[in-house]
Order: sequence, then structure tokens, then C-alpha cells
Amino acid sequence: MKFGIIGTNWITDRFIEAGRTVNEFELHSVYSRTIERAQSFAAQHEIPNYTDDLDTFLSDEAVDIIYIATPNILHHQQAIQAMNHGKHVLCEKPIATSEKNFNLMYQAMQNNNVFFMEAMKSIYSPSFKKLHEWIHDIGTIRRVNFHYNQYSSRYDKYKEGIVENAFKPELGNGALMDLGVYTISPLVNLFGMPKTVQATGKLLSTGADGQGTIICNHHYMTSVLSYSKIIDSHLPSEIIGEEGIILIDKISAPNKVQKLNRQGDVIDELVSDKLPMSYEIAHFIEAIKNNDEQALNLKTSHETMKVMDEVKQQIGILIK
Repeated sequence: MKFGIIGTNWITDRFIEAGRTVNEFELHSVYSRTIERAQSFAAQHEIPNYTDDLDTFLSDEAVDIIYIATPNILHHQQAIQAMNHGKHVLCEKPIATSEKNFNLMYQAMQNNNVFFMEAMKSIYSPSFKKLHEWIHDIGTIRRVNFHYNQYSSRYDKYKEGIVENAFKPELGNGALMDLGVYTISPLVNLFGMPKTVQATGKLLSTGADGQGTIICNHHYMTSVLSYSKIIDSHLPSEIIGEEGIILIDKISAPNKVQKLNRQGDVIDELVSDKLPMSYEIAHFIEAIKNNDEQALNLKTSHETMKVMDEVKQQIGILIK
């Protein structure tokens, strides 16, 4: 499968590194807003074609899949353009900035008979997939604690009065969109849409949120989701049942997961052995080859958008 790249940043660097470990992954082209950046990125990664003309880029019949890693606010627009050109789309998380925009993307997929998928690397790793099995082994689930708290180097700049993209809500950025999504997506993937959502957060002077906490209730359990770009935390995430506990080393990219009994003894564990993004790439390629829409986990992406819309409204985050 030949990939075209939109977005020339460190996330794309990691994506390409992971892609090169996957059979059938082939880099074909890259688009950037400036020809200088496109040429530089192409040379860095040995990409044969580059351009600063988006229509030319999307009209290239050799390209099968477009990977999008641009500011969040651009995701749905660029994905729809790509699908209207008959391209499959693998789009970085969050797949959109609202349920409304997600629905527009889904309609474009249907209209053009192509696939799109959120590049939510966490839910495609073998370690995460093991959780679907283990949650049936630890009794009735009563509590879930998922967190992603990672101090941003850009916060130091913010405190000096320099506002970089990470704290600009007009680009669809902030703690919820950049980090909180990593706690919401696995929750709804494992347990479905919560019955109720309560949220609180810290808004910065730019209007972007620096951190937040979400309490979700299903009919049998309570989940506490926390995320921040202004503090760090190094504790594992947890799924707690009446008969045992599951520990997840990092909810944003599960590598090591452990199943414990109530006494805290480890009774099983699994460690994923590849670059986290390699799993999502391989999964998307297989979904396309098998024409398997169910494999795209669009229900998870849709429900994640619904939860995020509710959180934005409660906290007062002004991202459309």
C-alpha cells in the first residue's frame, strides 16, 4: 500500500519509523504548505515525491492511503478532501474536533466507498487487545482509573509569555484534545458509552485547557479519567474488579499489562514487542484488504467524540 503524508512533524517521523516495520507499507509522497519543507522532509525520509500543491498531491493515482498528522482543527477538512479524491485515510487522534465533524467524515467515507480510521495506536496493540479477555477474569468491574499526565515543554514557554501551538484552542489543541482522548477512547472501546459524564478542568489564559478530570458512570462501575499537560504522573492505569486488578503501564501506548489477584499477586502478563504505531498501520492495511468496516472501530471514535463534546461544554472549551 502506497502512503501519502500530510504533516511533517515529530509524530510523522515516528509513524514512518513504525511503518517501515510493516509489510506492504510503502512511502510514496509528502505534502507540505511550503515546497522547501516538503523537499526537506522528503529527503530526510527518502520519499520519492513531494509537493506544496494539495490538489496535485491528492490527485496522484498511485497513492492508496493518506496519513494525516496536522493540527487537530484541520483533520476533518483534509480527510474529507482526501476521501473525495478516492483515498483511504488514516488520521491522527483525535480524529475530529467534534461529533458533527466526525459525522461529516463518515458521510464522505460512505459517499466515496473508501475507509477512514483514527490512528489511536493504543487500542491496536496486543497488550490492549488482551484487556478484552482479562476483564472477564477479574469479576464485576467496579472502578477504572485511566490517566495521561505529561508535562509539556511548551508549558515552560507559556509561563514565559510565549504561546506555542500546543496551547492554542484555535488549532483544536489543549489537554483534552491532545491527551485526554487517550483515556476516553480505551474506556469506550472496552466498556461502551458511559451513562453519565461529569467533567472539570483548568483553563489557561489562551482558552486552552491545561488539565482535566472526567468521572464517567456505567450502570455497574465508575471511571476516573485524568489528563494534564502541566504536571507529570508515572503511576500505571488500572481496571479494578471484585476478584482482581489489571495494571496498564501507559494507557496512551500500552506495552506491559498485568493481571493481579485481589492480594496483588501477578497471575498473568503480556508485553508488546513492536513500535506502538506499527500495530495501527498493519490493522488499517488489513481492514482495507478485507473490506472490513467493522475493523475500523468507528463506533469507538464516534462515542469518543460524543464524550469529548460533553466535556468541552462542561469545562467551557471553545473548540468547534
